[in-house]
Amino acid sequence: MINERNEAVYVKFHMKTNQGIKNIPADVAERLSASDPDYSLRDLFNAIASGNFPSWTMYIQVMTYDQARNWTFNPFDLTKIWPHKDFPLIEVGKMTLDKNPDNYFAQVEQLSFAPSNLIPGLEASPDKMLQGRLFAYQDTARHRLGANFVQIPVNSPRCPVMHPTMRDGFMTVTDNLKGMDQSIF
Repeated sequence: MINERNEAVYVKFHMKTNQGIKNIPADVAERLSASDPDYSLRDLFNAIASGNFPSWTMYIQVMTYDQARNWTFNPFDLTKIWPHKDFPLIEVGKMTLDKNPDNYFAQVEQLSFAPSNLIPGLEASPDKMLQGRLFAYQDTARHRLGANFVQIPVNSPRCPVMHPTMRDGFMTVTDNLKGMDQSIF
């Protein structure tokens, strides 16, 4: 994360369930996977529909560049946990699922996330897994949803952005910038 004074720190994000952790016994899960593969999805849908909104509290851990450089292990090793006594959890907010999709295909199946879509104030860390995902997720979305997947309403920015190079081609779903004169580029 980078603040308004251009000071950067490494941050680890945590989402902790507010429902508690409840697991289905392995033998029941095995039976359900064959007889009712939509069990979990239906459970989530019904919980939201009945007003029993699932939520998660978001926390962050913060590590300075100097701490990362001098730490006893590589802090970007996915198999390691930053000790909470040295890097305490800081509560940031809460995420609540309070609405079911109106159109599952349009709002969920066509949804595409990519860690390369960073907002101002966030930059990628040297985590090797993240570095690979910065490229792979966008490529996967292009393969799965088509070259113009960012035009699909669920993937497009909320504020209008003109991308004159993002037009025409396979699976165009917008007005294609209408008859905009391309000679101005």
